[in-house]
Amino acid sequence: MELPTTRLLVGAVTLLLVVPFTMALASVPSSSPSSSPSSWRSLDEASASRAILYDMPVSNNGARVRLILYKKGLGSQDVTMVKPTEVGGLKSDDYLQINPQGKMPSMVCKDTGLNLAESDTIARFILSKHATVGPSFQPDNPKSNLMSRLHDIYLGPIQGCLYKAKGPFGIFGTRKDAIAEYVRQMQIIDGLIDGSQEGLYLCGSEVSLADATLFPSMVFANFMLPKFDVSPPLPSKIARWFREVRERDSAFAKVYSEIVEALEAWDENGRWQNILGAGLRDTEPATLFDKIVAGDIPAAIVEETDKVLAFKDIKPSSPAHVLVIPKDRNGLTRLTKASDEHTEILGELMVVAAKVARNTELGFGDGARFVVNDGPDGGQEIMHLHVHVLGGRSMQWPPG
Repeated sequence: MELPTTRLLVGAVTLLLVVPFTMALASVPSSSPSSSPSSWRSLDEASASRAILYDMPVSNNGARVRLILYKKGLGSQDVTMVKPTEVGGLKSDDYLQINPQGKMPSMVCKDTGLNLAESDTIARFILSKHATVGPSFQPDNPKSNLMSRLHDIYLGPIQGCLYKAKGPFGIFGTRKDAIAEYVRQMQIIDGLIDGSQEGLYLCGSEVSLADATLFPSMVFANFMLPKFDVSPPLPSKIARWFREVRERDSAFAKVYSEIVEALEAWDENGRWQNILGAGLRDTEPATLFDKIVAGDIPAAIVEETDKVLAFKDIKPSSPAHVLVIPKDRNGLTRLTKASDEHTEILGELMVVAAKVARNTELGFGDGARFVVNDGPDGGQEIMHLHVHVLGGRSMQWPPG
């Protein structure tokens, strides 16, 4: 027969063991990843699901939606993840019926009959439809919405500068300009973070839409910016949040692993090998022109923009003779080194050269000759692309 005293002792010991363990569990952000859609399924397997999310692991935009699914613990009966290859790929007729933009992510909602595109739209649909399940993600928090909006307007459109083979990147024609702007915009968002606040997330102790929006892009930035010699890749407060949230929240850790595994495969396949500034570098020594641009050597400057400098040739071959150069050589030692990376600067060189040739005060008349010498056979002497603008007399053909 068990004595009452013994029962009390056993109960006390059990309480001592269970309560600390329960408190320890409560201190860890809950993600319920075991009940979330843990892998991509076939289209047939998705037939019973209320919604189909077309996405791939490398998609940072889709990862915003996946984070919400994982944190809310929504199962495949609610949302099933399917790769676009299941319907022939992003540019297939079947996929374009779902999303005419041919981009990821997209969601087919069987309950409503709607096909949704754009990650923010899909994310907010899920937050609304499953508002009573898991964390709310604070859809009405103004700071969270501001961070998300800044990301979508200023970071998202130019993020291709980190991995695409060629531009343009949003409004930027050069990769360097786009990367510089990407870094600047991250610093602006970093300034919105209260470094003294308590809590794991961007807006405090509760996860928000800003966390889901920024985190996948910061995975990209953290992985890719060092390839372009940007160090550290993330601003200080973003870096701290990025490190802690992936270490302490299993849903963020899961998304981090999904994206990084895909990016490592890109790397192994040489994704950045032929991208200027990453795999390709301008390793040629500096020239006389670099010293002129730096102001170390004087020159008779006749035109100047942010990217182009035009100055008189010290050994003129005609009454009017001006050289037009890119300030930043950026691999353009000679014209035959030009690539898609240089489309914008080559156009600007021609625009400035034309402006020079219209300047009668420099001695130009009705027209000019524009010459680019390339390499030893072309008679190039200084290995920094330059356009000769010659005028002030009638030119002959052939030139020699």
